[in-house]
Amino acid sequence: MPDRRAVLGETVLAMGGAALVAMPRLLRAAPTPAPLPSRLPIPPGGRLSFAVVRNGTKLGTHTISFTTTGDMLRVLIAVDLALRFGPITLYRYHHRGSEVWQGDQLAAIDSTTNDDGTRYRVSGRRTPEGFAVEGSKASRYLAPPDALPANHWNRAMLAAPFINTQDGRLMHPRVAPLGPDQIPTASGKILRASHFALTGDVRLDTWYEPSATWAGLRFAAHDGSLVRYERQDS
Repeated sequence: MPDRRAVLGETVLAMGGAALVAMPRLLRAAPTPAPLPSRLPIPPGGRLSFAVVRNGTKLGTHTISFTTTGDMLRVLIAVDLALRFGPITLYRYHHRGSEVWQGDQLAAIDSTTNDDGTRYRVSGRRTPEGFAVEGSKASRYLAPPDALPANHWNRAMLAAPFINTQDGRLMHPRVAPLGPDQIPTASGKILRASHFALTGDVRLDTWYEPSATWAGLRFAAHDGSLVRYERQDS
């Protein structure tokens, strides 16, 4: 029987980072967003959904919805994972997050996470002094001006320090572009995307389409198993 903590462990902190306040378990697809006067990569249809797969077996989903009002963008994130051994659930992970953007500037982040019974939270607000963050593993601090939440949907985060959206820590991974690549979706389609490898205090691979839309993600769990994000049709 696999060790439930060894399977995913703290790598979940890096993969879904995400960001939010507690919200209903199921998210309905947001209406098609109006264009924003910014360069934020809002996907067509206002929704991204990924199947999270470990060694070929689906663990759950990571879903992101986008809603715009004027120049304000609200992003809702839901991650639900469960590792099962036969009829027994060995591990559960639930994350709910929200981001508010004003134009292309981050205004607020909130999140709650239940990592198999261990709970985390993050809150961040833009203040006159800067973007103030506090979380379960971070006393209140002002993030560097170029810091961005580790939300993965916004490719600009690759050029900035990460605000860990599970526990609030500031992270500084090294990012290496690996060039054009192809990545499968959950339905078997192939996406052409740019491949990036992250090392240091975050270790994973991530892909983005030419439009900057997030295409997929991959990391090795602590037990050596391979976890992939495969994009689902919205």
